[in-house]
Amino acid sequence: MTSVESCQDEQPLEYLAQYGDREFRYHLCYVPEHKKATIRVHVHPNGRVQVDAPKDARLADIKSAVQRRARWILKHLDDIAERHRDVRPRQWVSGESMLYLGRRYVLKVIQAPEQRKSSCKLIGGQLRVQGKELHPEQIQKAVRQWYRDRAVEVFQRRLDLMVESLPWTTTAPAWRLVEMQTQWGSCSPEGTILLNPHLIKAPTRAIDYVLLHELCHLVEHNHSSRFYGLLDRFMPHWRSVKETLDGSSEMIFGQT
Repeated sequence: MTSVESCQDEQPLEYLAQYGDREFRYHLCYVPEHKKATIRVHVHPNGRVQVDAPKDARLADIKSAVQRRARWILKHLDDIAERHRDVRPRQWVSGESMLYLGRRYVLKVIQAPEQRKSSCKLIGGQLRVQGKELHPEQIQKAVRQWYRDRAVEVFQRRLDLMVESLPWTTTAPAWRLVEMQTQWGSCSPEGTILLNPHLIKAPTRAIDYVLLHELCHLVEHNHSSRFYGLLDRFMPHWRSVKETLDGSSEMIFGQT
């Protein structure tokens, strides 16, 4: 599975595949700079099936490749559905578990009649939201803003540190936060990096992996062998980090 790679086609084509008595839909993305005639299949954490193919690939070959992976795709879709059954809707009340940098903290809601503006702070093992007549919507808003503020701070710090270790860049590129449903990050053709604020809930090593992934796109704009060679060189264990990150995506996205 992947949640970093993105479709480079603005309007991916959708097709239906069948395996036994089951069927699933997938989105076909033609990758303009594919150096190898490789057809890759991804299952995103939200259950979206994406197929990347070279521009000159025949549709019949693409459908055949999907059919060969159908059993694998359905297994991942079943695993995602099973994990979603365990994700309970958040009520935004004291005692709920909150993730931050891979660790769990307890949400503590404190009603403070004298406090006009609500606040959110991490104190000890608690994420405390305090304010006047707090309602679930207000609590959620305060927590989401706290996450975004921490994301700006942490992502910039980790980005600066990573840039120092890479030979192809000397300063951190422009970046911004964008909430995405299927990606942890992306890199525009102009070199601007987009990062999902939900990533702040993941461990630091996962944040570093996503940052490195996007920084490698400043050199290689596709997922070529050279691109993966850069990942291997500067983070030899990136595959295990990616697997852990993508495996926890349902829990992370279900937090807020």
